[in-house]
Amino acid sequence: MKKYKLFIDGEFVSSPDQEYFTSINPYSGEAWAEIPQGSVDQVQQSVRAARRAFEGVWGRVSGFERSKLLNSLADLLLADGDRMGRLETTDNGKVIRETRSQMDFAARQYRFFAGYADKLWGNTIPLDRPNTLDYTVRTPAGVCVLINAWNSPIGQLSNKLAPALAAGNCVIIKPSEHASATTLEFAKFVKKAGFPAGVINVVTGDAEVGKALLQSGRIDRVSFTGSPEVGRKIAANAGRTLVPVTMELGGKSPNIIFDDADLKKACTGALAGIFAATGQTCIAGSRLLVQQSVYDHVVQNLAERAKAIKMGDPLEKVTEMGPAANLPQFDRILNLIHVAKNEGAELVVGGERGVEAELENGYFVKPTIFSNVKNSMQIAQTEVFGPVLSVIPFDDEAEAVSIANDTNFGLAAGIWTTNINRAMRLSSEVNAGTVWVNTYRSIAVQAPFGGYKDSGYGRERGEVALNEFTNTKNVMIDFSDDERDPFAIKL
Repeated sequence: MKKYKLFIDGEFVSSPDQEYFTSINPYSGEAWAEIPQGSVDQVQQSVRAARRAFEGVWGRVSGFERSKLLNSLADLLLADGDRMGRLETTDNGKVIRETRSQMDFAARQYRFFAGYADKLWGNTIPLDRPNTLDYTVRTPAGVCVLINAWNSPIGQLSNKLAPALAAGNCVIIKPSEHASATTLEFAKFVKKAGFPAGVINVVTGDAEVGKALLQSGRIDRVSFTGSPEVGRKIAANAGRTLVPVTMELGGKSPNIIFDDADLKKACTGALAGIFAATGQTCIAGSRLLVQQSVYDHVVQNLAERAKAIKMGDPLEKVTEMGPAANLPQFDRILNLIHVAKNEGAELVVGGERGVEAELENGYFVKPTIFSNVKNSMQIAQTEVFGPVLSVIPFDDEAEAVSIANDTNFGLAAGIWTTNINRAMRLSSEVNAGTVWVNTYRSIAVQAPFGGYKDSGYGRERGEVALNEFTNTKNVMIDFSDDERDPFAIKL
């Protein structure tokens, strides 16, 4: 069994009394790795190391040098992408066709932000007075805590780490205790690339590690991906010391199919929106809104396609859907399915555990579709984070918008129509940080990502992500010889 160490101050370390917890393969049910439970003392060590690096050697590293280091990370991740994909699949059960592609995506993101590392330009600001120069400078935030989720550890880490490093920050990474292995493996790339000690640190463990980081008193930014419930606790803890937080939280995204849509393409998009990644994604199109005139056709098409989804070993390339990532999530999905049945949602397909021979040891939930769902039902309002689709009928455009926005979340939305006027109207009217038109679950490193309402605040990816990890400093230089009134502000 693989036994990992923490990565602090440029070295892999453990204490004589180090505690560990096991990582369980969600497909086989077998323990395959031991992950260290970071202590409060180790948290403090990581914070001191990051602070020391930020105030010392890292602060003297040019943007050009940071760019080279980020590109080295990309090179190393690409070269070892096959192995990293297999490890992530082993850790969280996501199918290999997705985890492998996410390594390429992460590498692309490090390259993208490498291009910005030496281009963090400010502005020269013309003032309405003579003999005064005013300009802005973008400075790194400082020591940043990156708290990550279990569903896409390396991909989501790149959302945070790439802009943080490009901007000149030092970081402590706290991955989910449910999927920590690939982040610790990634630390090997950090060391091999030649990052100075303390710039990047990894401390694994449960919620107590995150709490200790937030209460350390020596951090400048927090970036969190996870549930709204945990997000509120993190924001409250960070707020006590006025530490800014970026929140990428959950979703209950509407995927809207109009009767004029290319229905073949729309059904494929609906399938991708909920059953890809076993539905364990914050952008899952878990509420499918379908216009009445094509409702039965869409439900029937999706039911037939859901029944044909290949479940099995996520390391096999033919497998289309793997298990739930961990036992608590598996239990949560099955419980919410039970609630939906009791609420009166009509079960079309699935709704139970996968018990076939090759599935019996894993946390498998069959692709599940409920029809004639009311938007007031719990299954339509609660993020399941699993392969469970609620299909909701609507009559017209106004009702579609009303249903789409009737949620506490606002992360993503899909619109399927061949009417460009309608597409433009709805993309403005639907309250979501990302709106896809005639596509779904499509991402790009250049495109900003984040949500409204309970889906969080701040943005990842794209140029705007740099704003989350920089401060804007204003400099005003008076080179006049004017005398002034010392008792009045100078205008």
